Amino acid sequence: MLSLEHITNAVHQWLYGNLSEGWALFAEFVIIGVLAISLFSILGLVLIMMERKVSAYMQVRIGPNRVGKKGMLQTVADTLKLIVKEGLTPDGADKFLFNLAPFVVMVVAMVILAPIAFAKGFQIWDVNIGVLFVTAVSSVSVIGILMAGWASNNKYSLLGAMRSGAQIVSYELSAGLSILCIVVLTGSLRITDIIAAQENGWWLFKGHIPVIIAFVIFLIAVTAETNRAPFDLAEAESELTAGFHTEYSGMKFALFFLAEYVNVFIVCAIGATLFLGGWMPLHIGHWQGFNHVMDYIPSSVWFLGKTFFLIFVIMWFRWTFPRLRIDQLLNLEWKYLLPISMINLLLVTVIAIAGWHF
Repeated sequence: MLSLEHITNAVHQWLYGNLSEGWALFAEFVIIGVLAISLFSILGLVLIMMERKVSAYMQVRIGPNRVGKKGMLQTVADTLKLIVKEGLTPDGADKFLFNLAPFVVMVVAMVILAPIAFAKGFQIWDVNIGVLFVTAVSSVSVIGILMAGWASNNKYSLLGAMRSGAQIVSYELSAGLSILCIVVLTGSLRITDIIAAQENGWWLFKGHIPVIIAFVIFLIAVTAETNRAPFDLAEAESELTAGFHTEYSGMKFALFFLAEYVNVFIVCAIGATLFLGGWMPLHIGHWQGFNHVMDYIPSSVWFLGKTFFLIFVIMWFRWTFPRLRIDQLLNLEWKYLLPISMINLLLVTVIAIAGWHF
């Protein structure tokens, strides 16, 4: 299979061969930072345009069609508008926390990228607690949202932030239990071990019905965690004007907007890694000929294909279902998803101990 490992190894050896150890390490940090920022910028442009085209398709209309060929430069025009737009800070706001909140949300999203394997041999940090690292760091983003809501000195912002806190803390439980199902089957928290365990089949197919249930619950929970419709109670436009980012404008608003789409990409990348094999091609047992053909497709194409498929599913949710009320949102988690997730985890544990998976 085509691997990007030789590229990372070549850069590593060149830096350490021409620079001292300290400067080489610093140069690697700079390269990773630039690549992460570039990835965020590209993701913002691509996913916002994808959202608009998907919503247009769902609603049987054209969508953006003026700026650029078939409207493909519309997001670039919107970005330029936000760059030149004045950033205002409301009277009575806590200026330091108000300005810090968007950066907290973005930095958290950047840190979560570290253990994700984008292709074979192409990973920032292969930490041995990769899954735990992702779940722990992702929960910090709610601090940025609460900070934005409180510091804005606006009742709509505060209500939106409080809703978001309740929503994210609640649905993290179901998402975490779904992730634990794969950890139990694999026997490791390391991302590379989880991907390697799916060499002869993705967990979604070889883990029986409990893994399919975990996958469905994971998709619902991460949709709620990223404040996406039908769970966008934190920024319900018909009730809270824009929720926790009501008072934000210019680039600060753009950072919140970008963070939402980057978080969607990240949770879909995690879902693709855990349930659909990450960069691993579709392998079926001992079908050597079929598996060999699948290996010709580059690992990065497999990873991005699976991730964008899950992104499409989450966008499908948004343009299909109406928004829930806050009581319905919390009832769904505490009365239904959480008990089902706990029972499902027990079933997966029995399957793992008995060795009943394929």
